[in-house]
Amino acid sequence: MDNNEINEKIQETIIEIAKDSRNTDHYHTLANLYSMDSKFDKTMSAYESILEINPKDTLALINLGSIWFYNKDYRKSFSYFKKAEEIDPMNYAIFYNMGNVHAELKNFSKSLYYYNRALDLNSPLVEIYNAIARLFDDFENYFETEIYYKKALALDKNNITATAGLGSLYMKLSDWENALVYYNKIVEFFPEDKEVIGCIANALALMGRKEESFEQFEKALKLNGDNYKIYISYAIAKADFGDIEGAIGLHKKAIEEHPELPNAYTLLGNLYSDMNEYDWALEQYEKLININRKDAVAYMSRGNAYYMQNNIDKALVAYREAIKVAPDNDEYKLVYLQILDKYIDKREQ
Repeated sequence: MDNNEINEKIQETIIEIAKDSRNTDHYHTLANLYSMDSKFDKTMSAYESILEINPKDTLALINLGSIWFYNKDYRKSFSYFKKAEEIDPMNYAIFYNMGNVHAELKNFSKSLYYYNRALDLNSPLVEIYNAIARLFDDFENYFETEIYYKKALALDKNNITATAGLGSLYMKLSDWENALVYYNKIVEFFPEDKEVIGCIANALALMGRKEESFEQFEKALKLNGDNYKIYISYAIAKADFGDIEGAIGLHKKAIEEHPELPNAYTLLGNLYSDMNEYDWALEQYEKLININRKDAVAYMSRGNAYYMQNNIDKALVAYREAIKVAPDNDEYKLVYLQILDKYIDKREQ
């Protein structure tokens, strides 16, 4: 339905509610329509109206829990799911959602407990297997991650979530060939998926297949959507293959596209540092600090560049700034103390 149709349906449903204000079916319809129209405050209000009529309406409780979940208020979200569990303790969707809440809260054991409860209640296995795989992935248990994604694919060989998950997993494991296999499967279904084509380009670059990699990067850049991440990945690949000027140009394009984002400044500054072009590197680090005054890495990078220019005074100032931002970082303190000792020794000579 388009917006006009949705608004017409909303008005019709409101009239039905006026005729029969105790019929919760009308409120469910209204909530669905508001949701389709992205009017989530009104969606929540409709579900709350249902609960005023029938506090034991499980669907309203689950949907309110889901809305609070997507709003990242996990305490409220869990409270609604818990109420739903008291009413309908055999509903797998409740336990699946509670598992999601605990996954977001990084509570591994409770999340896995609720997912397993959902599995015990004849839930859609593929969906739960994917959720468990993501959970293990978040906690870097990649062996179990692989097992559960493959369980999902054993039940649904075309499942995109599991396929993409395995592609991402194998990239983390530096298994470029397997990553490429799974990303190529996704492209069979979504031939213009910019992000996946970018992942394919990265995998090819890491395998040393320069021309194929560059071809995929160029393909990704021609597709609709934001090019920032593609520019950065392409620049890294260009630098790895020795095209430093090409890498610099791509980082600059990334900055033009999103001057408010930090990554391209960091990488461009590091590239200039590698070339011993410290003034240009410092220019990038200064821009980075202007974006985020609490970027400790930027201060450390600035300190390193000053140190390489033998400007020890400014290097020490930059290192102290990094320590102020990240006072618990022992590595930063060690670098600072080592440079300070050298500075003092030199002054005393």
